Order: sequence, then C-alpha cells, then structure tokens
Amino acid sequence: MFDLENAVAEDVVENDLEEVVMGLIINSGQARSLAYAALKKAKLGDFEAAKAMMAESRTALNEAHLVQTKLIESDQGEGKMKVSLVLVHAQDHLMTSMLSRELVAELIELHEKIQ
Repeated sequence: MFDLENAVAEDVVENDLEEVVMGLIINSGQARSLAYAALKKAKLGDFEAAKAMMAESRTALNEAHLVQTKLIESDQGEGKMKVSLVLVHAQDHLMTSMLSRELVAELIELHEKIQ
C-alpha cells in the first residue's frame, strides 16, 4: 500500500501533490478491489475470508480518507491548493470506493443470512 500519511506535509507542495493524488487513487482502488473480492468469497460461503478482506479494505480506505482530510485542512477552505482534473478524479475514486464498500458490506451480510 502507498503510504499517504508520510507523503502529505502540513502544506502540500505542488510537486508532491501529484504523488499524493496518485496515492489516493491507489488506496481507494485497493479498497474497492478488496471489497469486491470479499463479496466473491461471501458468494462462495467463505465468510471468514470475506471478513478479513473487508478489514483490509477498511485499512486502505482509512489511509486514503486520512490524506483527504489532511488535504482539506491544508487548504483551509481558502483555495490554496491547485485543483486539477486528476485531483477531482482521485476524489471521485475515494467516494465511489466508500460507497462500494458500504454496499458490499450489506450484500455480504445478506449472503450470510441466506446461508
């Protein structure tokens, strides 16, 4: 996993922003992939593996969310940070990953109840 926390300083320098944004995308994508892999395990009845994968997914998502929070804090609502298409793309990845993970958790719970 990409270590986003160490990549974000108090004030993000423009050169580092690209690295931070890529880290957001990588960790968000990892979280979403793990969630869908967990769903596949649940469909097969392997709920222990599904729960372990969902825990890994939560860790990746937490790392991405922490960096998002630091980015917001460093901007202080004053437009200090340059908003680029890739930053918007990273935010989109994070939000869709959060939503996917929530929905997958519900689906896993339903599969468990059915079995």
